[in-house]
Amino acid sequence: MTEFDFKYGGVIMDVVNAQQAKIAEAAGAVAVMALERVPSDIRKEGGVARAADPRIVEEVLNAVSIPVMAKCRIGHISEARVLESMGVDCIDESEVLTPADEVYHLDKSMYDVGFVCGCRNIGEAARRLGEGAKMLRTKGEPGTGNIVEAVRHMREVNAQIRQIKVMNDDELMTYAKNHGAPFEVLKEIKTLGKLPVLNFAAGGVATPQDATLMMELGADGVFVGSGIFKSENPEKYAHAIVQATADFKNYQLIKDLAKDLGPAMRGLDVNQLSPENRMSERGW
Repeated sequence: MTEFDFKYGGVIMDVVNAQQAKIAEAAGAVAVMALERVPSDIRKEGGVARAADPRIVEEVLNAVSIPVMAKCRIGHISEARVLESMGVDCIDESEVLTPADEVYHLDKSMYDVGFVCGCRNIGEAARRLGEGAKMLRTKGEPGTGNIVEAVRHMREVNAQIRQIKVMNDDELMTYAKNHGAPFEVLKEIKTLGKLPVLNFAAGGVATPQDATLMMELGADGVFVGSGIFKSENPEKYAHAIVQATADFKNYQLIKDLAKDLGPAMRGLDVNQLSPENRMSERGW
């Protein structure tokens, strides 16, 4: 793995080609996520969403010097092994893609490459950590441009961490059983007083203010996909979101960054999504 190695925050951007990857790097992204379609297009086009064509991943790897991530389907051993063989810096076992396995997530401890996984609550977070994930992110509702679900997930995880911190081991054991979470992972969270890995915000970030909201709520950084490249001015949005994330309490700066960006991506009301169209419901 690169020096990135899950130690730092910042902005990670979804990209579908070398040109977008270069825009992300120039804007100051700490990493890029190579995929075939951004989440908004996956929603629009429907069908089965799979790991990207390896040629796209290769083009992105060759285009930038920052770390490159790529997505595989939940439980898809072969997609993950192919990405590992290509030398990506991190694999996202992602609910954005159509799950390949409805029972099992990958045993991430069996891979040399690190994994990031989504979570809505401490039970999902702890299960993914128990499987070997090296980084977490909220699920949100990808491709909607609607931040509400990412906010819900970040608040839920952080509230549950506060609960765990004051529990004795008897209480923690019952809590682990009720939340389907590995006891030893919860015990580590209790000892640390926080998650043992970075937890980024993802799913619905579409403006500099969205990014800074998630940082205010305790995110270590943000993933942005459709919010950049479905906006009217991707270069300006990319720079603005990176700068706002890095200085998220500088409200005067954020005001200036948000000026004259042009229209943000068209958003979706998540309350009108049918259950089968809710990506955050995938995984367990």
